[in-house]
Amino acid sequence: MLKNKIYLLFIFLLTVSCSSGGSDDSIVAPPSDIMPSNLLINIDIIGSDSNNLNGDGSGQISVSFSASNATKYEVKFGDGNVLETTTGSTTHIYSENGLNIYKIEVFAYSSTNHSIGDFRTISIQVSNTGPSLIWSDEFNIEGSPNASNWTYDLGAGGWGNNELQTYTNSLTNARVEDGLLKIIAKAEGSGYTSSRLKSQGLFQFTYGRMDVRAKLPSSAGTWPAIWMLGANFPSVGWPNCGEIDIMEQQGWEKNKVLGTCHWYNTSSSNYAGYGLETTVNNASSQFHIYSIEWDENSIRIFLDDIQYFVMDSGSSSIASSPFQNDFFIILNIAMGGNLGGDIDSNFTEDNMEIDYIRVYQ
Repeated sequence: MLKNKIYLLFIFLLTVSCSSGGSDDSIVAPPSDIMPSNLLINIDIIGSDSNNLNGDGSGQISVSFSASNATKYEVKFGDGNVLETTTGSTTHIYSENGLNIYKIEVFAYSSTNHSIGDFRTISIQVSNTGPSLIWSDEFNIEGSPNASNWTYDLGAGGWGNNELQTYTNSLTNARVEDGLLKIIAKAEGSGYTSSRLKSQGLFQFTYGRMDVRAKLPSSAGTWPAIWMLGANFPSVGWPNCGEIDIMEQQGWEKNKVLGTCHWYNTSSSNYAGYGLETTVNNASSQFHIYSIEWDENSIRIFLDDIQYFVMDSGSSSIASSPFQNDFFIILNIAMGGNLGGDIDSNFTEDNMEIDYIRVYQ
């Protein structure tokens, strides 16, 4: 009996000592798994009606989707293109001619990365009788810009125009999210950083049409540009290589955009250039389509399909015309400099957003 009492006393003291220590060793339960549910998908084929069940031939669809507890979505269009987005809708254009069947898959992900998926199958007619799409970037994969399409110019030094930014390849200055390429200019330390993407060595072309759907920065001192340089730039330099500015915007004038061509006129042995401007009152709040049509005789520049610039670029009209050769694409925001001007003293950051780039021939 005494032995049993001593044993019970020992257990009691052990229990007290373990529960009255100086630290709180309470166990924190792991976060609960969050599961998405109720995935809904709706697909509209543009131009579909009782007479054209498979669309109007444009190959364009509109997709909307939603799910409970979803924080992001992945859409597979069935033609090799994939979109990652946090919004619940998107559009897509199929380019393969004829009547084709595509399986469109949508996956919804929760904050704990659990997912559900579903699919729809469509039949769609594509009737491209005009120029064909030869290259595009729809900016559907989040993170770094597609390395198969883009490389970077890096560093500082004014870039020939007294610019103040340092170009980086950091995600803080160039990234894809929500179906958009975002080029971000930032105030950092006593200077500025930004990004300058280019297709040099990856994609270049002679003649065709290029459409770029973009929204521009609004801050004073930002100098956004969508432009092209002659692919022989490394060997002949500027302006001999030629330059086509599809869109530039001055840092002090945010209600206009410029279209300009630059080249070297060998007959007069000096630089030559020609440019025009047009009004756009909401370039920083709404997306617009900036386009070029370029052939062996002329260069035409458009804002939302309205032409405001044309130049005779044939080899007979411009001595040693560079506009008969391959060009590559450049996208950037400069800070200050010749066309950026004075930077707002309160500037922290601003960006240019690009929805897509499409090249046709």
